[in-house]
Amino acid sequence: MTKRIAFQGEPGAYSHEACAASRPDFEAVPCRTFEEVIDSVREGRADLAMLPVENSTYGRVADIHRLLPESGLHIIDEAFVRVRIALMGLPGSRLEDIRHVRAHLVLIPQARGFLKSHGISAEAAADSAGAAAELAEHRTPHEGVLASELAAQIYGLDVLASDIEDNHHNTTRFLLMAPEPDLTRRGDHGMVTTFVFQVRNIPAALYKAMGGFATNGVNMTKLESYMVDGSFTATQFYADIEGHPDDANVKLALDELKYFTTRLSILGTYPASPQRG
Repeated sequence: MTKRIAFQGEPGAYSHEACAASRPDFEAVPCRTFEEVIDSVREGRADLAMLPVENSTYGRVADIHRLLPESGLHIIDEAFVRVRIALMGLPGSRLEDIRHVRAHLVLIPQARGFLKSHGISAEAAADSAGAAAELAEHRTPHEGVLASELAAQIYGLDVLASDIEDNHHNTTRFLLMAPEPDLTRRGDHGMVTTFVFQVRNIPAALYKAMGGFATNGVNMTKLESYMVDGSFTATQFYADIEGHPDDANVKLALDELKYFTTRLSILGTYPASPQRG
């Protein structure tokens, strides 16, 4: 039986592209929301979840840090997808035929230079892959879509221009999540451990909590804060560190962290992607 991997968005979304690259032997299952992605795994309709966590241009993905700790799922891998923007149109159309494009709101500014140079106006759509599906269905003359080339393949559209983004470094990081953790050491580039914690209400709590990582030589690659339940005092932190919880120095650092926290939860230990950095 083919295993399934759930993602948020329409077929052809960049999350779908992450699924195809990371688990090409899995059936990709589109979902409307991040919550639906998580529920599909918890309820057994999918085996894995692919969730975006941050983008190199726009920062962290809204709501995802709130959802991960409560999901009941565990991070088992990470994936990086370079956001390559293609302009696509109806079969047989030419670039000079396109007067107007539709795309997700975040894609349009990334292709501003190309659109301006070709005199093409743009309109925000709820979903870029969804806009491609609508173009294929309604066949609106002189209209194009900005989306992934995967979307063009799925909906039978012609790619009229590729890699039209102004900056060619825009990358989204995804986390692959499963119902059970995988603590085995794997991969060729070391391990990453992700956890969330809340510090105790004492002076310099965060400074003291972080001290154990410095003194034990553990490299922290990410530390982000966000409010919990709308409170201005209950702050939760999300962190990535290099290493495995069984590493002697990581174990010492986490033990010291526990002393200064009211909550510490490891979300996953997984191989570092070769695309990091």
